[in-house]
Amino acid sequence: MHLKKLFRLGIILLIPFILIFSQCHSSKSTEDPRGDAYAGSATCVNCHKNIYSSYVHTAHFLSSGPADINTVQGSFALDKNIQRFDAHTQVRMEKRKSGLYQVTYKDGKITQSDRFDLFFGSVKGQSYAYWYANELFQLPISYVANAHQWINSPGYQSNEPDYERMITSQCLGCHMSFAKSQKGALPLFSENPEGFAKDSIIYPIDCERCHGPAAEHVKFQTENPEIKEAHNIATYKSLTRDQKVNMCAVCHSGANNVMLKATYLFKPGDTLSKFMRVVPSNLSVNYKSIDVHGDQTALLQSSKCYINSSMSCATCHDTHQTQRDYTLLFAARCMTCHTTSNKCKLSNQLNAAQLSQNCISCHMPSFSSKLIIAGESGALVHTHHITVYKDEAQKVLNWLKANNTKALAIH
Repeated sequence: MHLKKLFRLGIILLIPFILIFSQCHSSKSTEDPRGDAYAGSATCVNCHKNIYSSYVHTAHFLSSGPADINTVQGSFALDKNIQRFDAHTQVRMEKRKSGLYQVTYKDGKITQSDRFDLFFGSVKGQSYAYWYANELFQLPISYVANAHQWINSPGYQSNEPDYERMITSQCLGCHMSFAKSQKGALPLFSENPEGFAKDSIIYPIDCERCHGPAAEHVKFQTENPEIKEAHNIATYKSLTRDQKVNMCAVCHSGANNVMLKATYLFKPGDTLSKFMRVVPSNLSVNYKSIDVHGDQTALLQSSKCYINSSMSCATCHDTHQTQRDYTLLFAARCMTCHTTSNKCKLSNQLNAAQLSQNCISCHMPSFSSKLIIAGESGALVHTHHITVYKDEAQKVLNWLKANNTKALAIH
């Protein structure tokens, strides 16, 4: 901590010169920071307004953005804005004229203060980052949605607020559509710090992250409005099963993989192994040890439902729509294959409606995160390993019998 404090005042005077120098030596700018092959999501809206209007409410669209009073979820109200570490140390979330801040107090005196500049995530909770010249660092306090509570950021020491965890392109690659990587301007904590060009950032996961560069597609369809079939763009239905799964796996294969290329560069049809070396999960013991950065892909691929079918991620998920917590919808997806009640071992105890509406509760239950903890529990995450969870099935059975209900799904 003391190194940053010593350098802070001196370095701040150099920041304008650093930024001016980097701009003078930047390549020719394009309308989209990714290059001329990209059209930008605003162009997609012209023809796909309804899809876009739905997509803006999804977790992918809410995966990152500038942090302000409208996007930061936690409370700044008095007594609800404090995360205590010990009797002497606390971090307060404060509103100031220049923005929102996380401020560390030791025995009532401010020892560090940094601004909420970016947020990451919006469904299970949020983490935050601040700019230090052209580098990004994670703020010490995060937020858990189901507990409505500020917490010490995941993986941090519990006895001291930590402002020094650097955010790299591996983090941004799954929360943004693009950020141009460049050498960090202030090598205080790493010999090769990674920085980012602020004017290159594209929030959040946009259309072209999953559909690929669209400039040629837009040009063709604009010039040929009578042709309704999509040209010059990869359509999902044209991909093989592995290609479909790889599109999701590039960000949903856990956080411990070894990156070989920036995930921003991944396009529909690309091979996952060219972008990352996937570290295998110990699935035999980790079905319940899940987290928001857990390996959903491997969990799904280890399931009999996946092995014995041609399903992909999109069999259940429509990424254009908000479907979180809609267990009845996902149960209906199960029933497209499991059409008869004799497939379920509880068929002699529950009626057809109860069976068909509680597939997810029994076979893909939610477990508390082992990393993101608030109070006595963690953020709830559905496992993607589809199997029989006897304890969870018994909970469903007990609840239905206790409530004497014939057709009510529980989460």
